[in-house]
Amino acid sequence: MSEESARKSKDTVFVPEALPWISRAAVPADQEALQHEEVSEKPVTHIAGTPDGGLTAWLVIVAVNLTLFSTFGIANTWGVFQAYYEENLLRQTSPSNIAWIGSAQYALIYFPALATGRMFDLGYFRIPFLSASCVIVASVFLTAECTQFWQFFLVQGLSLGVCCGIIVGPALVVISHWFDRKRGLAMSFAAIGASSGSTVFPAAAQKLIPSIGFQWTMRVFGFILLATLGMANILLKRRLPPVNVRGGLFNLKAFRNTAYTIYCISGILGFLGLYTELTYISVSAIAIGVSKNFAFYIIAIANGASTFGRLSSGLMADKIGVLNTMAVFTAMAGITTFAWPFATNESQVIAIATIYGFSSGGFLALFALAAVALGDIEDAGRRVGMFMSLAAFGAIAGPPISGAISTASGGFVDSGFYAGTFMKCAVFE
Repeated sequence: MSEESARKSKDTVFVPEALPWISRAAVPADQEALQHEEVSEKPVTHIAGTPDGGLTAWLVIVAVNLTLFSTFGIANTWGVFQAYYEENLLRQTSPSNIAWIGSAQYALIYFPALATGRMFDLGYFRIPFLSASCVIVASVFLTAECTQFWQFFLVQGLSLGVCCGIIVGPALVVISHWFDRKRGLAMSFAAIGASSGSTVFPAAAQKLIPSIGFQWTMRVFGFILLATLGMANILLKRRLPPVNVRGGLFNLKAFRNTAYTIYCISGILGFLGLYTELTYISVSAIAIGVSKNFAFYIIAIANGASTFGRLSSGLMADKIGVLNTMAVFTAMAGITTFAWPFATNESQVIAIATIYGFSSGGFLALFALAAVALGDIEDAGRRVGMFMSLAAFGAIAGPPISGAISTASGGFVDSGFYAGTFMKCAVFE
């Protein structure tokens, strides 16, 4: 062995779960412990490159799929719960107040990403993920015992929402550790978990609540989540070592990137309108004469259609770019939101729900990829977290505002114009 080769071997260490070999000059031995602040100033050299495939990489996609199945699946069932609570458990509470439970849950899926994204970059991943998974399961079981508005808000809105948010952000970011050229395709396969969960849970709720009651329905959901999140905790892993990038929790310097700033603004506007139709379409269907039994399945139809939107958007993103693809799908969702209140029969409601599900699925599948693409991979967790946290303000305000508009106007036409306008503004922004 030559003197030069011996010197290179001496300066190389083996890191099993990150890179096959990493230069000591690039990554100090104490980096994972993050004991010295100067680590933040040193870039990481990704010598091995992104695998873009292989058994471990695709098992990570399975884990992300199960994570999104569990989190967005239970959250996107809110339309069913909104209608059920209005008719049964919370009859004395106004629809706009009930909507705060669901909007809090929607928003909190995104808001904690500000902290969890930064924690992911620093290497804090498995313990927060496991802890939040346990609380999610416990919250679903506790929801079965709730009888008053404040109880549902604390357990189903806040507790369930926060813990879903703790695991969603890192799960989305970790895909970028394993995929680069095929990142859109990988994200699409992972995002199918959200749409399949959003189909299974509403359909199951509609079938189980009349037969075994609300309490046992929630307990069944709890056991399902115990299995899916348990498997996700086993399979999910990061590939790259943690990096303490400068900037703190909320890096204002990121907004020097004009493209990222505009993208964050458009995200807030988009989420102000995105969940209105999904929240109220079942209620509006009942108002025009659709049977209550079938109206609950409309949520499942919309979420089922989003499966195809998520898959096709990922394929398109790898060809024409993430932002271009998102603009097309967001515009389509805005148009269907304008049209939704004018549906007058069951067939029209089904058509609108299908198109809306397809288009909104494309938007939801790609928003994290766009944030990842607008900067360096070492800072991806914080950047995605900042976007999701800002977008959460739109998600939490949107449905209650729509509910208040609907109550004041006596219908959903004005709510549709409100939500559709914001989604159109997101496209033009």
